[in-house]
Amino acid sequence: MAFTDKKRKFVAALQSGLSGAKAAVAAGYSEKGAAQAASRLMKDKDVQEALKRKELVEQAKAEAKAAGKEVNLPDLGKMFSDPKAFLMALMNDPGEDMKLRVDAAKALMPFTHERKGEASKKSAKEEAAHKAMQGRFAVPAAPRMQ
Repeated sequence: MAFTDKKRKFVAALQSGLSGAKAAVAAGYSEKGAAQAASRLMKDKDVQEALKRKELVEQAKAEAKAAGKEVNLPDLGKMFSDPKAFLMALMNDPGEDMKLRVDAAKALMPFTHERKGEASKKSAKEEAAHKAMQGRFAVPAAPRMQ
């Protein structure tokens, strides 16, 4: 299954220090089934990956701090100065939520494909007039003077 908003909220609540049941309630699950939901979510593959990702980042920060080095985590704002490149990277990232990827693809559409909609009245009249001037009964071109 996908990494849904509820799962994302559950992970954020767990990382803020709440217990499993309280994190499930904070994510939007009912209080009656919060413990069961927390147990089910803790076994979920997407939730485990999100928690593991956060642990790896914290571990890298701790190791760098112990060694006296600065942590150089990539800042998306600095990596992508072009919004088209950012949307393209987000759309092609398999680790992101599918809804977010689809929204990025929708936002990227005007950059890559021209919108084909109905023409305005004025341009439709011009096209119809141009079409009428062609064909069997078209007005011949004026003779050239030499």
